[in-house]
Amino acid sequence: MDSIALLHTLLQRAEAERDSALAVLRQAEAQLRAAEAQAEQLRNYRSEYDQRWTLRFRQAGGGTRELLQHHQTFGLRLDEAITHQHGSTTQLQQRAERARAALLQREQRVAAVRKLIERREQELGRIAQRREQRAEDEMAMRQHQRRMALQG
Repeated sequence: MDSIALLHTLLQRAEAERDSALAVLRQAEAQLRAAEAQAEQLRNYRSEYDQRWTLRFRQAGGGTRELLQHHQTFGLRLDEAITHQHGSTTQLQQRAERARAALLQREQRVAAVRKLIERREQELGRIAQRREQRAEDEMAMRQHQRRMALQG
């Protein structure tokens, strides 16, 4: 029975590790969603900025070289921010994939320990059943011997 208790302790530890891995995955997925939303906001802002600029430029009948340069510089900074955010999103996707793989590994470990417990309990059940059968056989043998001694 001690081995079963040890296996249950092992199962509890494996389940705790699995639960921890699940929490890490949820956190990674939340960070990924936030990064993707921020990337989308940057792309939308870049598009809106270009549309507003084009409209103002047309309405004003053109603009100064300095104003055009300012627009291009700011646009480049937005592009850099978008590129940086894309890199961050890619890293967070990889982190989420690693967390997903770690969770899968932990879930497999929990399943393996449960299966081991199940097999061990079945084995102990078979052993107990054999002992019980032996005891019943011995009792039947003694009763038979007593009857034979009384008859004889």
